[in-house]
Amino acid sequence: MYDLEISFLQKKYPIIIEKGIIEKIGKEIKKIYKNKKIAIITDSNIEGLYGKKIIDVLNKCDFETKTIVILPGEKSKSLESAEYIYGELLDFEMTRGDMIIAFGGGVVGDLAGFVASTLLRGIPFIQVPTSLLAQIDSSVGGKVAVNLPQGKNLVGTFYHPEAVFIDPDLLETLDERFLYDGMAEVIKYGCIKDKKLFDRLMTFESKKELLNNIDEIILRCCEIKSNVVERDEKDRGERMLLNFGHTIGHAIEKYYGYKKYTHGEAVAIGMYNITKKSEAMGITEKGTAELIKKILIKYNLPYKMPMTERKNFMEAIGLDKKNKGDNLNIVLIKEIGYGYIKNIDRKDIEIYVG
Repeated sequence: MYDLEISFLQKKYPIIIEKGIIEKIGKEIKKIYKNKKIAIITDSNIEGLYGKKIIDVLNKCDFETKTIVILPGEKSKSLESAEYIYGELLDFEMTRGDMIIAFGGGVVGDLAGFVASTLLRGIPFIQVPTSLLAQIDSSVGGKVAVNLPQGKNLVGTFYHPEAVFIDPDLLETLDERFLYDGMAEVIKYGCIKDKKLFDRLMTFESKKELLNNIDEIILRCCEIKSNVVERDEKDRGERMLLNFGHTIGHAIEKYYGYKKYTHGEAVAIGMYNITKKSEAMGITEKGTAELIKKILIKYNLPYKMPMTERKNFMEAIGLDKKNKGDNLNIVLIKEIGYGYIKNIDRKDIEIYVG
């Protein structure tokens, strides 16, 4: 078991990493929540695998529960889904003293957190992430949002959970593609902050060896993210480092309608291609892009830039929510383990994306 605490000026909360913690989640929640009513927001995949289990565990602790199920996938991270959940929660007669559990991957966590932050001007919620991507990234730091047709995460808030409970055992039922999807973000942490983590990932010789060490990997990623967001809660400075690969990645996701590439796959392509360009420009240490390419191949992640219609692709990049005015913030690395933010003129973005 690993127990972190993430602390902000007005709030702090625990991140608990423990294999099998789902079996005692009710007892853990009782430590921080004294009322009875809990709404569980999940998707149909997770509900089929673990829905009965989490309800049984909560009922044994005398909670009154309701499960709200959405369809899996990025399309559900929408205002329409939020409206549906609002209605279900109000039918359940939720109050500001009750509790929501976000039980799923990044889509569920972002959507449920957004709903929690906005309904009745804020209902407490807990993150129980079930995908690697959610366990190491989206469940930590308080960013919650929904998508618009124009792009990802364009409507959102900063709203922290009461706790994050991470059970690495839940990854055993994760589709292999989505395990490696999450590994793209693990690799990102190594690229921007931790060469030792990057090098360690290169030593694992099988999926089994990776999963045998996954709790320590999750811990290290959560430590890195916690340290960054504690210093920059509202994403105005250092926290932008966590967007390495995302400017291109988000544009790829949008260009293909969130269907062809997962988030991690798109970010993988973004990390390699922006580094290949910065290396050619003499900004990044020679050989860095090749190292990224090797680790992406090792974890079954793409690296080649897909064919796109240039004008539409550049427009997708221009809509990125991180960009302000005539300038863009992009994240580059000087070498593995050392990322930094570069502010560039908007018209120069094509130089960096190939």
